[in-house]
Amino acid sequence: MILRRTIQLTCLALFMGALGAAVFSWSWFLPADLFLRLDPVLVGGTILSARQVTAAALPALAVLLSALFLGRAFCGYVCPLGTTLDGPDRLRAKTPRPGGLARLRPVKYWLLLFILGGALAGISLVFLASPLSLVTRFYGLVVYPVLAFLAEAGLGLAQPLIEGLDIDALLFVQVRTPRFATQLFVLVFFAALFAAAFLSPRFWCRYLCPGGALLGLLSRKPLVRRRVSKECIDCGKCRQACPMDAIPENPLATRHQECLVCRTCREVCPVAAVSFAPEKKKKGFALPGVSLERRGFLLAGMGGLALGLTGRTGLHAALAPEGPGRVNPPGLIRPPAALPEGLFLAQCVRCGECVAACPTNTLQPLWLQAGFFGLFSPAQNLRRGPCDPRCRVCAQVCPTGAVRLVETAQRVWAKTGTAVIDRQRCLAWEQDRKCLVCDEVCPFNAVEFRREEGLSVTVPHVIEDRCAGCGFCEHHCPVQNRAAITVTAQGALRLKAGSFEEEARSRGLSLSLREESGPASPGPGNPGGYPQNKAGGSGFTD
Repeated sequence: MILRRTIQLTCLALFMGALGAAVFSWSWFLPADLFLRLDPVLVGGTILSARQVTAAALPALAVLLSALFLGRAFCGYVCPLGTTLDGPDRLRAKTPRPGGLARLRPVKYWLLLFILGGALAGISLVFLASPLSLVTRFYGLVVYPVLAFLAEAGLGLAQPLIEGLDIDALLFVQVRTPRFATQLFVLVFFAALFAAAFLSPRFWCRYLCPGGALLGLLSRKPLVRRRVSKECIDCGKCRQACPMDAIPENPLATRHQECLVCRTCREVCPVAAVSFAPEKKKKGFALPGVSLERRGFLLAGMGGLALGLTGRTGLHAALAPEGPGRVNPPGLIRPPAALPEGLFLAQCVRCGECVAACPTNTLQPLWLQAGFFGLFSPAQNLRRGPCDPRCRVCAQVCPTGAVRLVETAQRVWAKTGTAVIDRQRCLAWEQDRKCLVCDEVCPFNAVEFRREEGLSVTVPHVIEDRCAGCGFCEHHCPVQNRAAITVTAQGALRLKAGSFEEEARSRGLSLSLREESGPASPGPGNPGGYPQNKAGGSGFTD
């Protein structure tokens, strides 16, 4: 038991470290998206929906193969969501009666088939129930901002003490509290999962997890599995203690597709009749026969397929052809270098890692602004923060390549939209008041001020072929509520492959950063993210 807890906490710490590396741009010995790529549902669903296999699928393949040898050990030892849910499980006053909710056991298989059915239609539904996507969203969008807020408040309270002790290292420390959309929904969802622990231990893993279902399909007779000797006295303690209800009425038998190899049954056995060991005679592996009602099995897959086909033909269908008749959600600005919308939604798993890692907090998870199939996908809220034209963090942490990782020189050309001035809201145009903010903060020199008849001050004009849609103008516009200059998705470059610079030049664009300045992300010494001179830099390196 101690060994299992140690492994669980170590894996959770590694997961948190990888997430922290993504959020704070730390140097870390593991890829920031490694745990996401371990999720077989996340990777498998993305491969089916995107029709593309990459080397990023290898970690998930290794997890699947491990089920043939160790059963669902990944769920019991490695999965950070399972470890997170083990905490509320320990608060139960008593162990629920085994098998009390056994009728719900097939639900996880139905949910798996539902997700795969949608993927066959080219629509990614993995964000609904992929365990690693869910837990990343929880820690990245809920836990991280709460901890940042508490740290910020703690520094404020400790400021008099810091000044009194003259601790120079802490005098200028700043903690920025990020703010995210859909946060309340994620919190309520996980509160429900935590509350479900009082109905059944590991409620999610037992009845809902499609990842556990996929591993269970390969775990009917794993090489290392539970064995019971003739010394068993049928006391029933193993059945009562099993967190997964993997032991039926006959304690000599085991539902291996449910077993987490947690060894709890061995710990509680009074006569040491339980062991976990390889089979002495090798009989080969057989794919399991899961006791699912055929009708439910088919309906789940057909339901996902039907939902996917509906998504292909709906009003906001991501895969609809461009041109007249295409209805795009207004104000939808995707991350820079994002794939074309159809491919983007097919490969984006809505894990929220890019949202949590965005240094300017401009990336936000969508609710229903882009329809149901755009739920939780990232988009820019430029009023919240601008997009640094040299930043590639979102691409660096994306586990599926929904945002392309390109060189910094190419990243500058990855146009996300074009700024538009609302003259009726602009202080210069409407009120004849001098305001130069949009020109001062624009890193592309895409705003020009000119004389116009009837006005005593110069007024701004956007030079569209110089504008990359970074949103510095919109973010810093002093007009409250809705800015007088906003970025639309017009002219955005969304390429599956090829050079952004070549495509941009072919469209007549001329994008280049000002020589005397470069945009900078919020951080110590520059909390507003204002452009700085060359000495200040942007904080990003190739």
